[in-house]
Amino acid sequence: MALTNKKDNTFYHQLGKLFYAVAAADKVVKDEEFSRLQSCIHDYWLDLDDLEDAFGTDAAYLIEIIFEGVEAFNEDPQDMYDAFITYRNEQPQFFTLEVKNIILQTAWTIARAFAGVNKSELVMLGKLEIALSH
Repeated sequence: MALTNKKDNTFYHQLGKLFYAVAAADKVVKDEEFSRLQSCIHDYWLDLDDLEDAFGTDAAYLIEIIFEGVEAFNEDPQDMYDAFITYRNEQPQFFTLEVKNIILQTAWTIARAFAGVNKSELVMLGKLEIALSH
């Protein structure tokens, strides 16, 4: 993937998959996790930039769309997490301190959405925090 200074929709696709991977770390995605993701999109992601999708809608909504639709692809959550980390390593310029903090805040919010953070989620969140600290 070529290094570019301009984000595109891939950025938001990768975030949707990452957040789904966090929710699915325990093998079950609950409605509460999706609801919390929607709140985070409204609270943090919509104001991040002015990127729009092909329909002229704020591209941050792609996070929600990908999260909802990813089950149809039958992709392993760990593979989605790994793909996000690869993308992050290939496009480090997109991952400012602000973006990293919002990613972690969103991921923790999703994990805490239903019955607290379990061991599987905690492991994934720990790895994510380390990956984003570079």
